[in-house]
Amino acid sequence: MIARTWRGRTKASDAEVYKDYLMETGVKSTSSTEGNRGVYIWRRISGDTAEFVFVSVWDSFDDIKKFAGKDVNKAVYYPKDREYLLELEPEVEHYEVIFSSK
Repeated sequence: MIARTWRGRTKASDAEVYKDYLMETGVKSTSSTEGNRGVYIWRRISGDTAEFVFVSVWDSFDDIKKFAGKDVNKAVYYPKDREYLLELEPEVEHYEVIFSSK
């Protein structure tokens, strides 16, 4: 299995609306792609900034390509991301899942 991780930051005041937007876009799109094993979103609010970590788990890189396209290292963004995010990270990170308790 492969874990794909992305990070993004918004204003703390946008944290809830961006969470809802992530659910409508990234979570929906990722979860409906064949080979996806699940999605986790972590959020931390510190001062006036909210940091999001989006982790999706996949059977293989071929399955990630079904979601992200040929360049699996490139971050996937949706139309309103620019309205909320303080910057657009160009790439994601991938990790080999070597253990899971479930």
